[in-house]
Amino acid sequence: MNFFLFILGLVALVGVIYTILYNGLVSARQKVKEAWSGIDVQLKRRYDLIPNLVKTVKGYAAHEKGTLESLTQARAAAMAVPKGHIAEKASAENAISGTLKTLFALAENYPDLKASSNFHELQVQLAETEDQIASSRRIYNGNVTEMNVKVESFPSNIVAKKHGFTKEEFFDLDEGEKEGVKNVPQVKF
Repeated sequence: MNFFLFILGLVALVGVIYTILYNGLVSARQKVKEAWSGIDVQLKRRYDLIPNLVKTVKGYAAHEKGTLESLTQARAAAMAVPKGHIAEKASAENAISGTLKTLFALAENYPDLKASSNFHELQVQLAETEDQIASSRRIYNGNVTEMNVKVESFPSNIVAKKHGFTKEEFFDLDEGEKEGVKNVPQVKF
C-alpha cells in the first residue's frame, strides 16, 4: 500500500510540475504578444504622423520631393510587412528612422520650416513616439528573452517541444543603434 501511495504521489508531483512548466510557457508567450501590441500601437502612431509631416514640409520645401517620396515609400513598405515577420518589420522601421533623420537634417536649411509651429509640433510628437517605440522594444525584447530561456532550458524545453512552443524573434536595432548611436529625430528649439 505504501509503494502504491508513493507512486501515486510521484505521478501527482510530476503532473503538477508539468502543469507549472506549461503554464509558464503560455504566460511567457502571452507577454511577448502583449509587448508586441505595445510596439504595434506606437508604430501605427508614427505611421499616422508621417503624412502630416510630409504635407507640412511640402509647403515649405517643395523641391525636396525625393526625400518626401522616400519617406512615403518607407512608410508604405513598413505598413505592408505581414504580421509576425519581426525581422522584416525591424528593417522597415529602421528605414523610416533613417529617412526621418534625413528629413529633419534638411529642415535645418529652411528657417521658415523650422519656425513653423506645425512642423515643430510634429517633430516633438515624432520624437516622443520614437522614445515610446524604443521603450516598447526593450519590453518586448525582455519578454522574448524570458520566453526563449524557457523554450531552451531544462526541464521546460521538454514541455515546450511537446506543445510546439518555439523561440521568438527579437525586434533588433539597426547597426547604428547597437553601437550606441540613437536614431531618434532631434528636436531643436
